[in-house]
Amino acid sequence: MKLYFLRHGEADWPDWKKADAERPLTQRGRKEMAKIAEFLKGLDLDLDQIVTSPFARAKQTAEIVADRLKIKLQRDLILEPGFDIAGLKRLFRKYPGDNLMIVGHEPDFSTLLSDLTGASLKLSKAGLALVEIDDAKKGGRLLWLFPPKIMKVARR
Repeated sequence: MKLYFLRHGEADWPDWKKADAERPLTQRGRKEMAKIAEFLKGLDLDLDQIVTSPFARAKQTAEIVADRLKIKLQRDLILEPGFDIAGLKRLFRKYPGDNLMIVGHEPDFSTLLSDLTGASLKLSKAGLALVEIDDAKKGGRLLWLFPPKIMKVARR
């Protein structure tokens, strides 16, 4: 199985007074995600579906990508902040398939990527990592990691 980890785009609102779950992407974050979605379309990922955290910034990120890739999108509470290896196992049972993209948050994604692969890394905002999960779903191998800057400037 191939599992794509996409961290939500920029959602920095220094004077945000509402609930964190409602914090949306910034205008810059939306523009950045549109460029990244175009890059992802060029990769021909053959995704089964995208599953996102219900938090506004992750949901908006996933919607931009799902719309550009013309792929089914699901929201799931499992991907709210606090997502861990137990949540990942529940996600695998709930969304079987060979190619799944999940959209969520830090520090959860970097921690989980490290737990799965043994790699020491930090997933940037709008960054994407691909992990090949072993058949027993006990671990994985990091195949690649794209920081957003690479995806925004890459040309096909």
